[in-house]
Amino acid sequence: MSATNHYFDHNGTTPLDARVLEAMLPFLSQQHGNATSRHAYGRGARHAIDQARAQVAQAAGAHPSQVIFTAGGTEANNLAITGISQAAGIGHIAISSIEHPCVTRPAEAMQARGWALSRVPVDADGNITAAAVQSVLNAAQNQHSLLLSVMLANNETGVIQDIAAIAETARSHGVAVHTDAVQALGKIKVDFAALNVHAMTLSSHKVNGPQGAGALIVDKRIDIQPVLLGGGQEKGLRSGTENLAAIVGFGAACELVSAELLQRTARLRQMREQLETGLASLGAQLFGAAAERLPNTSFFAVPEIDGETLVMALDRKGFAVASGSACSSDSGEPSHVLLAMGVQPDLARGAVRVSLGVNNTTEHITAFLHTLQSEVNRLKRLTAIAV
Repeated sequence: MSATNHYFDHNGTTPLDARVLEAMLPFLSQQHGNATSRHAYGRGARHAIDQARAQVAQAAGAHPSQVIFTAGGTEANNLAITGISQAAGIGHIAISSIEHPCVTRPAEAMQARGWALSRVPVDADGNITAAAVQSVLNAAQNQHSLLLSVMLANNETGVIQDIAAIAETARSHGVAVHTDAVQALGKIKVDFAALNVHAMTLSSHKVNGPQGAGALIVDKRIDIQPVLLGGGQEKGLRSGTENLAAIVGFGAACELVSAELLQRTARLRQMREQLETGLASLGAQLFGAAAERLPNTSFFAVPEIDGETLVMALDRKGFAVASGSACSSDSGEPSHVLLAMGVQPDLARGAVRVSLGVNNTTEHITAFLHTLQSEVNRLKRLTAIAV
């Protein structure tokens, strides 16, 4: 294990809040009922799930009846892409060019089964415009357009999309709209009704809840087929015995989000501004700087410094950062998000992501910037010697 003691990778996963763990403990050690059972233990489990459903709905601007629990964001995204497409029949799927692989890959799987697939481009700041969506949907007008999926906030750059405007354009074409809001929940206000989408994905472990729980928020007017078949849990859309403790933890984490969002956002934005002022003084290039971004996320590169090398150097000095998405950063290829934004591959390979959390402090930022400066200077000296 490394000597890391400053955690700056909250877009990858977040530490479990002690208050969330406290809410979970009875369901790990005492309450072991199955929510489909009729006895007192089962009724207790069902009540706990119903309470968590209401807590998640409150944090997401939805009605509890719209919340379908899953094992995480990946499953929820797969359920949305595959389930909505299968229910509608062969047609056209459009996704943005910066989606997470758990949206891209199920869309590609549907393409292999006969669906048409288009990608909506982004501009140099990582923004997806309603005009770009309009262009893609116009090009597909002779096909049966079914589904558009655009993430609310990007996991690498933190760029926030105008989903309500995008959804209005898509709805005018009769297209169902899904948004992956995994990175947005807990950092900005998320309102399912205001976003005007048909389906929205959330994940527990991004909001200081436990891993192993997520949700798909679904407009009851949209047809969707289950991906997992069995006992018919979650209104028949997600069979399998519910992960009771994780769902309770997800609900508890969402209740904290509802109560503390404004305070969290202000604190994260203050620390990000401190960080980015320091990054600018080091000559780092910040990606998506001109766009509206999550208050906790900075994605940058120092020219002529390899990102993976810098990540490992910082880890040895006690700072956990990332080179991109935690779910897809082992490929060795430049970030597909940056390439879609027109960033040159050599610069994209230098990308490093810092994603802050509620436990970080301004002192952590100061220490990080000092160490970053030292490591960048050291790596530049090594490069000069090698040349």
